[in-house]
This record gives sequence, C-alpha cells and structure tokens, in this order.
Amino acid sequence: MRRAGVLLAAAVVAAWSLAPVAWFVATSLKPPAEIARRPPTVLPERIDASHYRSLVDTHRIWLPVRNSAIVASATVVVTMPIAAPAAYALARLRLRGRRAILFGILAASMFPPIIIAHTVVGWLYALGWINTFHGLVVPYVSLVLPLAVWLLAAFFRDLPAEIEDAARVDGCTRRAALVRVVLPLSAPAVATTSILTFIYAWNELFFASIVTDNDAVRTLPVAIAQFHGRFTLPWGEVAAASVVATLPLILLVLLLQRRIVDGLTHGAVKQ
Repeated sequence: MRRAGVLLAAAVVAAWSLAPVAWFVATSLKPPAEIARRPPTVLPERIDASHYRSLVDTHRIWLPVRNSAIVASATVVVTMPIAAPAAYALARLRLRGRRAILFGILAASMFPPIIIAHTVVGWLYALGWINTFHGLVVPYVSLVLPLAVWLLAAFFRDLPAEIEDAARVDGCTRRAALVRVVLPLSAPAVATTSILTFIYAWNELFFASIVTDNDAVRTLPVAIAQFHGRFTLPWGEVAAASVVATLPLILLVLLLQRRIVDGLTHGAVKQ
C-alpha cells in the first residue's frame, strides 16, 4: 500500500512537470486554425509540420542554435578551469576567512542580473564587445562562477584527504594532485557543474537581449522572443522553436544522467 502511494505521488509529480512540455509539443504539431480554436484541443487532430518548416525556411533557426551552442560551450570551457582551482583552494587549503569567502560567493550569486546590467554593458561598449560572442561569455562566466565554485567546493571537501596525501608523498605538487587525482575522482561533480553551466548559458535571455542585435550572434532564446506575426503571435512557431531549444538539453542530460545523479547525490550517505 505504501509503495503504491509513493508510485502514485511520483506519477502525479511527473505529470505535473511534463504537462507544459507535452502541451507545447502538441501545439507545435497543430495547424494554425486548430491552435486558435476555442475550446482548445489537447491532441492535434491533424499533424502539421509547417511550423518546423517555417523555422528553417523563414527564421533560419539553425543560426541561433549554432550561436547558443558556441556561447554555452565557451562558457563551460572558461568557467570550469577557473572554478576548479578556486573550489579546491577553498575546500582543502587553510585559508583565513574561508567560510566568509564561501558565503560571499553564494551571496553574489543571489543578486539579480539587472543590478549589474548597466555597469557590465558600459564595459562591453567601452571594449567594443557588443554583438560578439565573448561579450556574452564574459558576463555569463561571472554570473555562473559562484554556483560552480560552491558545488565543486562541497564535493572536494568530501573527498578523502588521504588520497591526496598519498599523491603528495609520491612527489605530486598541489597542482598535480588536483589535475591527476582530485579531478578524475570528481568526474561526477565536474559533469554536473558543467551541465548546469551549459544549461544556464543556453537559456539565458536578459543579457543576450541587450548585448546582441545582430543575427550573426543572436542566441536562440532571443530569436524565439522576437518571433512576431502580423496580427498575433505565431504560437505554433514559438512552440516548435521551444521544442528545438529543449531537445539538445534533454539529449545532453540523458547522455550524462549517470554522472549527474552521482554528482548530485554524492555525500548524501556517509560511508
């Protein structure tokens, strides 16, 4: 009976979470007349792929997809080499005020981006980085770095110090121990942090909308936000673009789901 209750609760949560996804997938396959019908239909009465064809023919969706992939990947590539040594130092070295630094890093991640937008955009204009990929990557790294450091520091803290001590006895420096011992053992945490960083950069809209106004660097969330019709929003195209934007993230998570689960549950049970 108890097992049935747990399964029922899990099914309700899954249905609640997946309902919006199922709705925009169904909407992306409906013809325009059916989308506008009231009351709405749950499932499409006739499958219509015209919205996906419009993404390719009219909106050239492959261009913002490419831009988002470049920006998100570059954000991960820049963030992780900075976050890993910083997290290792905060987790392993006896630094004065280490706890205050960690809480300061966590507090910095809580500020909404709009607070720093004026200053950051002013710097980007002064550097000539408006409408460039690095003009997006630099703010993204600044915004996601506190979370990355916090997650990695928590993981490094739980690793047995004896493993590093053995490496030090064999002649490894601190840097070598981090690269050769700690990071390989921390692959689940590194994978989890990298994916969260990638998802943040892939979905970010605020800075992308004020830093880019050129199709050559415009990312996918901005491209979707700028869809417009003559008299109304093209909801079918918006839904189809949302499917296109979500699919790479789903595939990425499914591909690395074992690493993600290991990274998120590490330390939940004491050995």
